[in-house]
Parts: sequence; structure tokens; C-alpha cells
Amino acid sequence: MNSTQKVVLAFLTVLAITLVGLVVYFSFKAYEYYMARPLGPALVLPAGSLIPLEATWTASPSPNISPFPSTTLAPTFTALPATPVNKVSCGGPEVMTLLVIGTDARGESYLYGLADVIRIVRLDFVTPKISVLEFPRDLWVSIPEIADDIHQDHEKLNQAYLYGNPGFGYYDHPSAGPGLLALTLYQNFGVITDHYGAINMRTFESMVDAVGGIDVTLEDTIDGRAGKDRNPNLVFPAGTQHLNGERALMLARIRIEGTFARADNQNLVLCALRKKLTRPDVVTKIPDLIGSFKGNVQTDLSLEQLSQLACLGSRVRPENILLTSFPTELFTPSNPRIYDPVFEKTVFTWDVDFGILRDYVSRFNQGTWPTKMAESIDSDEAPAYTCP
Repeated sequence: MNSTQKVVLAFLTVLAITLVGLVVYFSFKAYEYYMARPLGPALVLPAGSLIPLEATWTASPSPNISPFPSTTLAPTFTALPATPVNKVSCGGPEVMTLLVIGTDARGESYLYGLADVIRIVRLDFVTPKISVLEFPRDLWVSIPEIADDIHQDHEKLNQAYLYGNPGFGYYDHPSAGPGLLALTLYQNFGVITDHYGAINMRTFESMVDAVGGIDVTLEDTIDGRAGKDRNPNLVFPAGTQHLNGERALMLARIRIEGTFARADNQNLVLCALRKKLTRPDVVTKIPDLIGSFKGNVQTDLSLEQLSQLACLGSRVRPENILLTSFPTELFTPSNPRIYDPVFEKTVFTWDVDFGILRDYVSRFNQGTWPTKMAESIDSDEAPAYTCP
């Protein structure tokens, strides 16, 4: 091989290496873009403030509940003492807050459907810790963006999701139902939401079946039958039992003993599903599971963020998963019922002091509540359920 041939060979070798490097580089960048791309329109909380409370409202006298602070979207800077830098798990942010919605729609689309389940999930990637707050759907709230369409600005909380989705389309933003519900929660209660995820009933059933079902343990028999209904599938005997997707959904939706008892049933199902997803033989399948259902779930999370959530779920200790509701003693059925001109009938709603709920939400946003199981009904702390 003469010198000219050696030069040509060297040049071709360098060119080949460069081309391979470029292919690898751009493939990696494309993968990064694909993983980081949100799967749906992002939330936007427009500049605004909380809905003003009635003039008669005063802050709770409890020394352990601080009044909700004034809200502003302008940045503020406060000098803080030097503290050690805490390690963030799973490549996530320090804190992420999700609005999780279970819709009663049975079809595969998200044109319609009420928000059957409304949960705010605060994910602490430093501790790590997961806190979940359940919002009763039967709260009579101010819903933005609907007055021009239905000639009133109040409806039940779960209808904010319905009115924002494309079937009604009263909310002129791509985030649709989740976006309008997030805005409603923010303006009425000060809920801070970073991202959202909504799932319909059919997709929930399919997801549970995709991981081989779940196992739940009931202390007492739960009988969801009402009146003359003798459907045996609505009876869940005490003890441990394996549930497929259909049965898991049935258990989560039983509310014969009331809204708050249904939230307890949902906690059982959620904890069982979390336990199944963190099993070694299942956790490796989560990316494929996510990929197979990404078109059937409303979310603005990216695949990268979903992987971070799966990672956090496998690392958080069970005692650091706190599922809570507002104290039940704060709520009384409205009497008389509220007349809803849209449906031309009276509807069930809860009477509750929104100022007190804002106090709890403020502490939830800050990560200072919930912290423990309430020791008694007289405690100002709402009870927190921990996954076994």
C-alpha cells in the first residue's frame, strides 16, 4: 500500500467514525426529544387570584392551622440560611404536584365524562414521599369560563372537567377538561398543579389486567348492592382476594356508605396497584405499559417524567405514602338542596367553610400536611391512610 492509499484510507476511516458519531449524537438527541416531549397540552394557570371569601369568614382559631397566605404570581426572593443540598431521587424535580382524575366515561375518548375521582398528588423526590389529597366532587364552586355558555358561574366541582372537554368545549385552551378543573381548584382553594393525568374507566380496567390484577385485603365485607339489586359481583368478602380490572373498578366506585367510604375503597385499590407495580417482575415492564396506553390517557407528562414517577414509586417507603381527605366533620349536606338551573332540579352538595379547606390546601402545598395518623376525632389533623 503506497502513501497515497494510506492517506485515502485514513481519511475514509475518519469520515466513517465522524458519520457514526453524528448518527449516534442525533439519534440520542431525537431520543431525548421524544422522551421529554409532553404527551398532551401543558397546563396554564392564568394570572389571577383566589375567589374572594364571604366577608363573614374568619380564619380557623386552631393554633395549628395558619390562614391561607395572599396569592401572587409575581416572583419573590427571600434570603434563606445556608442548608445542606439534599439529593434528588430518580432525576426528578424536588417537588412535583399532579392533578389525577378518574372520569366516569366508559368509552375510549375524552369528549365527555364527569370527574368521578379528584386527587391532588404531591411527589417529594428528596425525602422521598408521596402525599395524596382527595377532593369531594360534590362541592358547589365557582367555575371560570362557563358563564357565557350556561348563564351561571357555579356548578359542582366534578362538572368543571366535563365542561372543559371537547364535547362541551367551554374552556378555550388545549388542556381541556383537566385544565379547567385545575383552574377551578386553584381559584377556589389555592391548589397548585404542575401536571395532570386523567383516565377513563375502560383504560383503568385494562391497566389493572395488564399487570395481572391486584390483591386487596378487606377487614370487613363490603356490599355495594342497593335496594333489590342482588348482583353477587358487588359483594367483596372480608379477607384477601385477587381482583381483575373489572372487579377493581367496581370496588373503587362503591359508595353505598357515602362519599368518604368510597374514598377509603379507592385507597385500598390504589395501594394494591402501587404494590403490584413495584414488584421486580412488573417494574421492568412499566415503560412498555406506559407506551401501550399513552394514547388512552389524558396527560401532559412526558415519557421521561412518567419513568421518574415509576422510579419514585419503587423507592418510596410504604409509611411515606400518605393518602388523606379533609376531616369529614367539616362537611354537612346542604339543606335545602341547591337548585341547578342547567339540570332544572335540586342537587346534592356539601356545605363547608372554603376558608378552612384553603388552610389545609396551603399546608399540603408546602408539604407540612398530612404528616401522621390523626389520634382522635377531636384532632385538628385529618386522618392519613398509609399503604401497608
